[in-house]
Amino acid sequence: MSKATIDDVARLAGVSIKTVSRVVNREQNVRESTRDRVQRAISELNYRPNLSARNLASLRSHLIVLVYDDPSAYEIPSGGYVIRMQQGVLRACGAADYELLIHPCNYRNRNATDKLHALIDQVRPDGIVLAAPLSNMPRIVKAIADKGTPMVRLSPGKENGGQFTVVTNDREVCAEMTRYLVSLGHKRIAYVTGHPRHKAINNRFQGYKDGLKQSGLPFSEDLVIAGDNSFNSGEAGGDSLLSQENPPTAIFTANDDMAAGVIRAADRRGIDIPGQLSVAGFDDIALARQIYPSLTTIRQPLSQMAEVAAEALISDPGDGSKLKGTSVVPAQLMIRESTGPAPGD
Repeated sequence: MSKATIDDVARLAGVSIKTVSRVVNREQNVRESTRDRVQRAISELNYRPNLSARNLASLRSHLIVLVYDDPSAYEIPSGGYVIRMQQGVLRACGAADYELLIHPCNYRNRNATDKLHALIDQVRPDGIVLAAPLSNMPRIVKAIADKGTPMVRLSPGKENGGQFTVVTNDREVCAEMTRYLVSLGHKRIAYVTGHPRHKAINNRFQGYKDGLKQSGLPFSEDLVIAGDNSFNSGEAGGDSLLSQENPPTAIFTANDDMAAGVIRAADRRGIDIPGQLSVAGFDDIALARQIYPSLTTIRQPLSQMAEVAAEALISDPGDGSKLKGTSVVPAQLMIRESTGPAPGD
């Protein structure tokens, strides 16, 4: 069977070729009933538009770029973070016949902004999804904005700027996790902070403090250890906390990699989890379900956040006029084996 053409779709739907083109290019000035008729014809004929002709006709590239921090810059990179974002953007792109280009950006390099400019000039994307921590770095954001390319920023923390942002409720859900640990009888709940460049992670720390206050427990600097989001910093933080004369009975960390490090530190000391120590993390990466005991954590809806961001870029007319405000995608507590009643309760 020969490949269906735009003429075939127009004939089956009983509309003009121009109307089919408008539907394919997601233009707004098409009646809903007409759009549905054309979509049914496209589906029935399994029509696939010629991307080159489509892009030329609409003056759009039908390409979304996902820009994220280069994982190779980390001693122990977490690929799950990037994969989940890719999955979300791909869902949005697939539904709209868009393509996805991924671009790791090492912000530590002096020429990082030059590389971004070159990328935009070369592929001329319809929009960029900018992941944390890049989303709260003014020079990275400015490099994209200077090119006039629409962007959506994921989890930019307090550095919101004027662009559309997609976030989760970090602070509120971390307060909820802290209250959950208190409900298990824990009174000495420690916290391992994340990398200071990740502004959204600071909201998680504030949520931890909120949860203590809401539960009537005092905040203590002695129970807070600085981490950098890595497994090694979690292990070092766990060693430090568990060496205290009066160690905590629960440790909450700003991400799952550090929580896994805490579990290793506890295991080396022969500390039973969760019998003697409860451990909780944030993100719900694959490792959280694979380690033993499985990790109680907070599922960051990263895939859904990336999908919302890409959908916003695809639906925008191309000038960024619809990319305003903030969209919040709620996170969720995932209660597993690493948390239990406080010792003696």
